[in-house]
Amino acid sequence: MPEIGTAPVLAVLVGFFHTALYVLLRGSAGGRLPFVFVAAVLGAYAGQAVGIRLGDPVRVGDFGLISSSVVAWIGILVVAAAGVLGPSRRQT
Repeated sequence: MPEIGTAPVLAVLVGFFHTALYVLLRGSAGGRLPFVFVAAVLGAYAGQAVGIRLGDPVRVGDFGLISSSVVAWIGILVVAAAGVLGPSRRQT
């Protein structure tokens, strides 16, 4: 069985934290909550890869917290913008 590295696990934790912070600040995420969580986790994982190459100042082992947090928020903002700009359901 292949071993799971620390980056995916920490990306899930960082994504969960920032999703919870987004819901706390916004008050609700509605039906977009699963999409916000997935975007935050994928953003944190991608941000970790960027942090390795650029040299993140705040690290947990090899995991860059600043870069993963910034890219996680970019993912959250993309999902939020898509939810606002996308088609809405009409109530009849």
